[in-house]
Amino acid sequence: MSELPQRVAVIERHPVLRERLAELIAAEPGLELAGEADDLHGGIALLVSARPELAVVGLALRRSSGTDLIKQARALSLPTALLVYSGHDETLYARRVLSDGAKGFISKDCTSAELLAAMRQVLGGKIYLSPAMTEAMLHTLTASRIAAPVGRSIAHLSDRELEVLEKIGEGKSTKEIATTLGLGLASVDTYRARIKEKLNLRSAFDLVSFAIRRLYDLN
Repeated sequence: MSELPQRVAVIERHPVLRERLAELIAAEPGLELAGEADDLHGGIALLVSARPELAVVGLALRRSSGTDLIKQARALSLPTALLVYSGHDETLYARRVLSDGAKGFISKDCTSAELLAAMRQVLGGKIYLSPAMTEAMLHTLTASRIAAPVGRSIAHLSDRELEVLEKIGEGKSTKEIATTLGLGLASVDTYRARIKEKLNLRSAFDLVSFAIRRLYDLN
C-alpha cells in the first residue's frame, strides 16, 4: 500500500506566485496541495483546519507579515513545519525566522528543484538554509567573535523595525517604505526614530550609512 501524500499549504500575498507554487506542489509526486492563503488570519485558519505537514510562507503577507504568522503558529503549538520563501535578505532574516519557529528559509531566487529539495528536507524533520548561510551560521558558532559596540546590535530591533531598516538600506524614501510595508508616514518616522535610538545612531545620515553597510555586509 502506497504512503499518503504529504500536504503542503501556500501562504503568500502575490496571486501569480501563489499559483506557481500551488502548481509546483500539485505536480510533485508524494506532495499534495492543502490550500492557499494570502494573509495572517487566513493562513492561521488554514493551518488549524487543514493541519498540513508543511507550509511555504512569504514574509510579506496582505496587511501583515510572515513573522507574525510564524509566531502565532508557534504560540498555538500547531504541528505544521514552516518554510519561509522570500525575496528578503537571508543574512538579515534567516536567523530571526528560525528563532521565531520556522524550520527553514529559502530565497525566491532559487530554482524549482531547489525549492522542492528544501521542502523535502523540512518535511524530513531537518532545518533548511542555503549552503552559504549554513556556513555563515556555523562560523558564527565556532569562530571567536569580537563583541559588537554597545547599542549597535540589530538583535534589539523588532521585526517591523528590521524591515524598515532594510528598506532604508535599499534607498527607499519614507513614502516608499510606507507604501511597501502598508504603514502610515508617521509610523515610518516613528520606526526610524526607534531604530536610531536602539542602535545609538545620532543622525539620519548615520542611520542611512548603517543600513547600507548592514544590507551589503560591509561592517
